[in-house]
Amino acid sequence: MTAALRPPGHEDGPPDRLLVRRPGPGELRPRRTHRRRRALELSLAIAVPLLLVALWQLAADRAWIDARIYPAPSTVLADGWDRALAGDLWPDVWATLRRVLAGYAVGTVSGYLLGLLMGSLPLVRAALEPLLDALYVVPKLALLPVFLNMFGLGEGPQVALVAATVFFFVWISTMAAVLAIPSGHRDAGRVFGASRRQMFRHVLLPASLPAVLVGARIAAGVAVLVIVASEQIAATDGLGHLIFDSRALFQNDAMCVGIVCVAVLGVFFSELVRLAGRFLTPWAPRDRGRSRS
Repeated sequence: MTAALRPPGHEDGPPDRLLVRRPGPGELRPRRTHRRRRALELSLAIAVPLLLVALWQLAADRAWIDARIYPAPSTVLADGWDRALAGDLWPDVWATLRRVLAGYAVGTVSGYLLGLLMGSLPLVRAALEPLLDALYVVPKLALLPVFLNMFGLGEGPQVALVAATVFFFVWISTMAAVLAIPSGHRDAGRVFGASRRQMFRHVLLPASLPAVLVGARIAAGVAVLVIVASEQIAATDGLGHLIFDSRALFQNDAMCVGIVCVAVLGVFFSELVRLAGRFLTPWAPRDRGRSRS
């Protein structure tokens, strides 16, 4: 590709110099370049955690850190394996996962419906937004005693706390997404005589859903954080209870097992929501920072 550059005011004269641009590897061999890029990203994603774990193991073996307080990764892995084989780990994992899924479902549905309503109807937004803004800034763990009074001991307070946390993330992202829809989209729907159902199905839903799913993905990670903190306070099982109880008994290897399980659960849940978003919104651009084919 060759482009001629001319100084301003001399467009009709001969060019002072020629700028020659040759296609790069990404243009000549896009598939090969993409595969190399993906391989490099995958290698970095695996190498960095492995390097940190290796340094942790080395520090424990060389006594740079107190292995009684910070057990080596090999010790944590062995303890986790033993607990899994004995069946002691899975009840806690399932208890946390069950609460997260139930609370996430309730919070997502209610947040999406109210966000859609408030984004579409100005009077509803004017009536409810100040109240919800005030409740949003309240730390959700501060609501745990309220939920304990409402639902008593058991699953109810844990699920309600997760639902309340997820609700606000989904509500804000949904309302903002609906308000950000260009007015021309709605005008086009009205010109074609779209009913309210058709307006929602063909205009509001596809235009707002990508931003809504971003909020839902953020809420997925926060839901795991909240349930672990809640289980440390008012639960007799779950990963949060395992972490807190193990620390009280000075079983730091079991405590680290619980922390690792929480990390894996959080990543898995967040990625599951991201993949669901890609499936539901194939027209939306991919996440920034990830290569595109």
